[in-house]
Amino acid sequence: MVFRDRQDAGRHLARALLHYKAEHPLVLAIPRGGTEVGFEVAKALNADFDILIARKLPFPDNPESGFGALAEDGSLYLIPAYAKMLDPVLIESIIARQQEEIRRRIVRLRGGRSITPLAGRTVILVDDGIAMGSTMHAAIAFSKHQHAAKIVVAAPVGSPSIKEELEQIVDDVVILSTPPYFRAVADAYENWYDVSDEEVLEIMKRWERERA
Repeated sequence: MVFRDRQDAGRHLARALLHYKAEHPLVLAIPRGGTEVGFEVAKALNADFDILIARKLPFPDNPESGFGALAEDGSLYLIPAYAKMLDPVLIESIIARQQEEIRRRIVRLRGGRSITPLAGRTVILVDDGIAMGSTMHAAIAFSKHQHAAKIVVAAPVGSPSIKEELEQIVDDVVILSTPPYFRAVADAYENWYDVSDEEVLEIMKRWERERA
């Protein structure tokens, strides 16, 4: 299944989540890439919408790959086999750098305000795709720590193995496409590009205008 862009993917994903509309869920997008997808889901479900900051912990010699992830409340997920490859002191320094980036993004992308409260809510965690799943694991841990009543993971595309893995720890996983030879999230999009802070801010402004 190939999507034109993140907006198209979000609309397809929203249709698969419509049965949650009656629960008045809170849709939390993982920026930057998940913001446009989450916007379309929240709009279709008449849900509340916000962004949850989670950051991959990158390998120092290969920033595109990671050994875990960190959420904005300090919720930490480490891939055991990969984390064992690194010195604990180096891991702590990488975590510290990502904590600084998380603080920057909270100020930049959410104006420094606290996230919409999750307690007692049906929370739908949205990204534009799930490969290894580290940032989603951290987002799930965050949601559990914030006492969400129900946690749903949603993405247009993901690996079959990560879908099975996440199904063991949340209430529902909705991934539209799980290609057996999954290589990269970008392969599911005709128009794939890196999303900037400015684009995230514009999407959130658009959300405020539509809600008004």
